[in-house]
Order: sequence, then C-alpha cells, then structure tokens
Amino acid sequence: MEQRRRFALVGTGNRGTTMWGRDLLAGWSDHVELVAIVDRNPLRAERARAIIGSAASIYTDLEAMLRDTMPDLVIVCTPDDTHDDIVVRALESGADVITEKPMTTTVDKIRRITDAEKRTGRRVDVSFNYRFAPTAARIKSLLDAGEIGRVTSVDFHWYLDTSHGADYFRRWHAYKKHSGSLFVHKATHHFDLLNWYLGSDPEAVSAFGDLQMYGRKGPFRGPRCKLCPHKAECDFYLDLGANPFLDALYEEPSAIDGYFRDGCVFREDIDIPDTMVATIRYRNGVHVSYSLNTFQPIEGHHIAFNGSKGRIELRQFEAQPWETPASDEILLVRSFEEGGRAVERITVPHSSGGHYGGDDRMRNMIFKPATTDPLGQRAGSRAGAMSVLCGIAAFSSANGGSVVRLADLMPELFSEQSERVLKAV
Repeated sequence: MEQRRRFALVGTGNRGTTMWGRDLLAGWSDHVELVAIVDRNPLRAERARAIIGSAASIYTDLEAMLRDTMPDLVIVCTPDDTHDDIVVRALESGADVITEKPMTTTVDKIRRITDAEKRTGRRVDVSFNYRFAPTAARIKSLLDAGEIGRVTSVDFHWYLDTSHGADYFRRWHAYKKHSGSLFVHKATHHFDLLNWYLGSDPEAVSAFGDLQMYGRKGPFRGPRCKLCPHKAECDFYLDLGANPFLDALYEEPSAIDGYFRDGCVFREDIDIPDTMVATIRYRNGVHVSYSLNTFQPIEGHHIAFNGSKGRIELRQFEAQPWETPASDEILLVRSFEEGGRAVERITVPHSSGGHYGGDDRMRNMIFKPATTDPLGQRAGSRAGAMSVLCGIAAFSSANGGSVVRLADLMPELFSEQSERVLKAV
C-alpha cells in the first residue's frame, strides 16, 4: 500500500482552506495526511480546521511545527511576500514544498528559493493550475504538433470582472510590497501559460500600467465596507456577513491581527495599477501583446496564436451576463501555399472541479504516482521564477518607461547550464 505523504498547510485563507485543505483531503486522502495547520492568527486557523474537517494540530510558529511534526511536504498559501521565508525553512527541514503562485515577489527572494532547493535536494512545485485545464492542454498539444507551423506572435488579453478584480484591491494584494503588483500576483498565471505554450523564455518586456478605477481614482472612501457611510451608492460594496465562509475566516479573526477582508477599494495608499499592458519578446523570436483589465463587465480571456501556417484562437468566458455552453471552442485555421484555408472548430467540454478541472488534474499529477506528464504541465521553481521575473520586468518598465531585459535581472537563470539543469522543473 502506498504510504501517504504527511503535509502541513501554512496559511488558512480561502485558497489554503479549500483547494489545499478541505478539497485535497476529500479527493486525495489515500495519498495525503494533514498533520499540521500553521497561521499567525490562531482563531482563523481554528475556523479553517473546522471547515477542512481535520484534527490536525494548530501552530502559530513555523519552526515549532517543523520541529514537532517533521512533515514530508509543506503547502504555502500565505501572502506572496512571505513565501520565501517559509519555502526556504521547509526545504531546509527536509520537506518538499508546494507554493501558491506567484512563487515569490522579488529577484532576491527568487534566489533564496532556488539556492535552497539546489542546496537541500528537495523539490518546489508551483501551483500553476491553468496549465492543467483541458482546453489549455489541447492548445498545447496543437502547438507542439506544429498545426500552425512556427508561432510568430500571440495576442493575449485577460479580463477580470468587477467582483473578482475589485477583490484584489480590498485585500493585501493592493500593495506592491506584498503582491509585487498584479503584474506579478495575477499575471504570473498568464506569463507562465505563455512560457509553457511557447516552450521558450521571455527575453525582454515593455509595459504600461495605471490606476484607472480603484485607489485614489475613487469618488469617495471609507474605513472598510462594513463601516462605510457610502454603502448604498458604492458599486463595490461587499457585505461580508452575507458570505458565511468569508465571515467565519475573517470577521472575528480580524480582532486578533487587524486584517479586514472588506477593505475599501478606494484607499488612497493603493500603489499598484489596475489596468496593464505589456509587449514581450521571447528568445525563440515570438512577440506577444498582453493586457490585464480588472473592472470589466465580463470575466475570461482571449488568446490567439499566429503562425507561419495558420492560427489558433480561443475566447473563454468565466463569468458573463448571458448563458454560454459548458464547453470551449478552439478555432484552428490552417493556411496553404495556394491561398486556401481550412477551418476546424474543436470543442473541449468543461470538466468538474475548479478552473475547468485544472485543479483536480494538477493534484492528480502531484499526488498520484502513476500519473504521467507528456505535456510538461507540472511546474517547478524555474517556471515559477520565469513568470515572476516577467512580472517584475513589466512593473519596472511601466514605472521607468524603458525596455527591461530579464537576463539583466537574474543572469544565472538564463545561463546555458541553468537551462539544461532546470528546464525540466
């Protein structure tokens, strides 16, 4: 019988409590055992443990947990800027690590993680679940099969609606020191997808970003939604009490750590952009046009790959005020020397589980030993580093107005030897 991996969960926000807590135990209990829950807020940890349905020990101190329980695996779901300290200590204790994206937020923090991974011989996985969605996997297969020849350029545009997008500006993500900006926190998903689709590294980035809706652009502001005098007129008012899950995790626990889940989206000290565009050049010659918008009436993305022999296009909706099929349609247009074109519409049904089945498939890949990886979907520290570097470069360019070369930020990641050793992870 397979020995279950003993894991510790560090961070009990929404993602940690559900994806890596309750849902992981519900579907993968034959493969894992939760032995500890760590959070600086003990009440939030207790609430999370009840939601997860576990009897795991609760800790507020990481070192004490590592010493007492000696887990095989540590799953990190804390604010982005804290990942490196936790990942490094977990690796040094002899555990492997799964970290939520982004892997971290700065070049120095990337170095700390990659150096610790090499030094300890342990493994870091980064939770890039979008790679595992069935539609993404089908697109990757088409590209790898050369269905449109050599890819020359990509149009990639991501839209967050006024529920999801605004939520980043209510929370700690709204400050660069914690999230690296949405160029890092959110776009790391998108940059990783591009890196994986294209099988190449981003080389240079030029970008723009600005606050167009939130922060100082707001018409009014309050201390937090619950206490705001503008509730009736604010389009972004969040009634935390109407969501029992969020209320349990955050409202009473806020008395301990002062963290309010319903912060005002118009706080004047918000210092990240809500509207972002970037142009990326890849080492294999592909050019990418990218954008991220955070206050749209719809949610989803549009991506199109332009190739020497055709084009692949996808428009995927995640939330919209009309009905859509329970499937995605990939449009594949092949071109021929004689000027003819062949059109194929490829339907990919949605799968159960979060992110159209991507969450479940990722957990299968990590925890079920017989699962193969023909598309290279499992993402390690190099993938995490490359996506973060792309976001750091984009934010730097948007603030400085110049083209930023990624090799100037972290030369060792682009060395020939580094690529040979780390490309697989």
